[in-house]
Amino acid sequence: MLEWWTHLWLNEGFASWIEYLCVDHCFPEYDIWTQFVSADYTRALDLDALDSSHPIEVDVGHPSEVDEIFDAISYSKGASVIRMLHNYIGDEDFRKGMNAYLLKFQHKNASTEDLWSCLEQASGKPIAAVMGSWTKQMGFPIIAVDEEQVSDDRVLKISQKKFCASGLHDGEDCPSWMVPISICTSNDPTCTKLKLLLEKPETSVTVRGVGPDQWIKVNPGTVGFYRIQYSSSMLKNVLPGIRDLSLQPVDRLGLQNDLFSLSRAGMMSTVEVLKLMEAFVNEPNYTVWSDLSCNLGVLSSLLSHTDFHEEIQEFIRDLFTPVGQKLGWDSKPGEGHLDALLRGLVLGKLGKAGHKPTLEEARRRFKEHVEGRQILPADLRSPVYLTVLKHGDGAMLDAMLKLHKQADMQEEKNRIERVLGAIPAPELIQKVLCFALSEDVRPQDTVSVIGGVAGSSKQGRKAAWKFVKDNWEELYNRYQGGFLISRLIKLTVDGFAVDKMAAEVKSFFESHPAPAAERTVQQCCENILLNAAWLKRDADDIHQYFLLRKAPPV
Repeated sequence: MLEWWTHLWLNEGFASWIEYLCVDHCFPEYDIWTQFVSADYTRALDLDALDSSHPIEVDVGHPSEVDEIFDAISYSKGASVIRMLHNYIGDEDFRKGMNAYLLKFQHKNASTEDLWSCLEQASGKPIAAVMGSWTKQMGFPIIAVDEEQVSDDRVLKISQKKFCASGLHDGEDCPSWMVPISICTSNDPTCTKLKLLLEKPETSVTVRGVGPDQWIKVNPGTVGFYRIQYSSSMLKNVLPGIRDLSLQPVDRLGLQNDLFSLSRAGMMSTVEVLKLMEAFVNEPNYTVWSDLSCNLGVLSSLLSHTDFHEEIQEFIRDLFTPVGQKLGWDSKPGEGHLDALLRGLVLGKLGKAGHKPTLEEARRRFKEHVEGRQILPADLRSPVYLTVLKHGDGAMLDAMLKLHKQADMQEEKNRIERVLGAIPAPELIQKVLCFALSEDVRPQDTVSVIGGVAGSSKQGRKAAWKFVKDNWEELYNRYQGGFLISRLIKLTVDGFAVDKMAAEVKSFFESHPAPAAERTVQQCCENILLNAAWLKRDADDIHQYFLLRKAPPV
């Protein structure tokens, strides 16, 4: 048992990490650690870059504070730093230390320091000093890497600063970390060529036997909990590793995610990230596409505040069409579950973006499904439902609500509830929001329906926020004290990108307190301001890039 709530992450972070470790051991073909990076690692990085984040070990003085630390920091960052620690120590010494820890505290309460002590004795490494910098202070570093070719070697200059969602943290009070760093090269992308522990603001290291045309990748496996900023020459060198797939899937994902995060923080142009995304046109990996799709969704939501939102839909159609044509609509012999997941993801993305062949086929298959002539396989239902609703009318919404009523499995009801908000007409959006509070939807699923409306469009976002405000008393009475109130707030307001909306959200919750969601409200207000700054900074450049893409060659 944990000694006090401060050490909650020992339970939850370890549980999250062990889940993946067991799956990887039993089913190595699942490539589960790539899924971990997309689902947990990047989620934790995004939250921990906010000024309103908190350390892994957070002082808890009152029971009302406990619910708020059951978040991505305790679970996902906790799991990520344990994964980094396991890699730093090595599997054999990690097992020895864990065995000693579990035996020593099997009938006692334990603290974080107890774990570090056992792992330190087993490995002979300064675990307490290293890990204290990761669990006792919030945030993480950005590792800047530059290079110089010296004969057949590369000299890397590596430095660290605190990364913030609004850019670099500068100043005398800038924290630092003891950072385990690994390096691989295109000579052998699966083998770590060099390891070091960065204990100060900067250092230099020589990587031997690397020619000028070869790439160097820092943090192979995307194991270290930090972002990386390469010099322009290093970035140019590593890009072919995306196109020819010589970079491992997890590293293709990590590189794209780092650059996307840097663009949001104003540390590089969003246009450069869009150019990078075009290099993924031959990407075969579901998890890489999933992360890329998620980031494009964030960008699409941001650009819904502009008058050129259709331009990013065209970009999405161009990017996803080749993989969509390759996969087709029907499963092929010998496919694995990841191929089925990729098909659903790609068809959903193309359909939502208005790809005409996808829309026509989705409508045809939906009609056959409703008439009982050809029932849709489960993997295709979400993308088909989403597509026909996004471009549908009142009759389509009624057909979907009828399917919901007839469904005898809760899984199917939830599948429909999550996509209902895609309907575009304002009066139908209101119908969906009213449905969310009806007896046809379980109270715990209402949040998914409202969140689906808020995430669907600019109109949906405004309507969902007004609906939540108008029905706040009922919603709060349903969910107060639980994590669903935080989820409801985040899903409803996180997509705004106008400064005054941050003030409006803050003002509403000052007059309608939600003690279990105070930190969530702070984080949402911060995200709204970050979105607004991002839009002001990059919107014109993004628009010009889209126009140039469409311009005929001279």
